[in-house]
Amino acid sequence: MRTLKIEPLTKEAFAPFGDVIETEGSDYFMINNGSTRRYHRLATVETAQPEDSAIISIFSAEALEMPLRIRMLERHPLGSQAFIPLLGNPFLVVVAPLGDAPVPGLVRAFRSNGKQGINYHRGVWHHPVLTIEKRDDFLVVDRSGSGNNCDEHFFTEDEQLLLDPQLN
Repeated sequence: MRTLKIEPLTKEAFAPFGDVIETEGSDYFMINNGSTRRYHRLATVETAQPEDSAIISIFSAEALEMPLRIRMLERHPLGSQAFIPLLGNPFLVVVAPLGDAPVPGLVRAFRSNGKQGINYHRGVWHHPVLTIEKRDDFLVVDRSGSGNNCDEHFFTEDEQLLLDPQLN
C-alpha cells in the first residue's frame, strides 16, 4: 500500500486542484478610509447553473483515526467547495486531478498551516474534511441547487492509500 507524502500547502502546488485562500503573498488594496486591507478575490465560487447559489455553512468535524486508510474520494461536479479553518488549526487535504475516476498514483496530500483555507475547483476529487485536532470548525462556501452534486469513488483494496501524519 502506497503511503502518501504530505506536502506543505502552497498556491503553486495546489493550483491543479483549486485555490489556497491566504493573505501571505496575496495582493490587496486599502479600504475603509485606509484602515483595512482587502485581499480581493482569493478564490472564485463556481456554480454550474444560473439558478444555483453560493452558500456559507460551518462544518464541525471530528478527527479520524490515524494512520488513515484512504478508501474513497468524492467530487462535486456542479460547484466548487471552500474550507476556511475557524480555529487556526492546521488540517490535511487529500486530492486527485479531474477525471472520470481518481487515479491512485496521482493522489496527493497537503498540510495547511492553520491560516490557509482551500477552495476545490468543480469536479476535483478529494477526501472529506480531515482535521488533525480532535474536533475542528470550518467555514464552508459551496453551491446550493438542484441535481446530484456529490460523486463518490471507492478504491479497490489494492488501490487504497495510507495517510500517516506521523511519517511526515
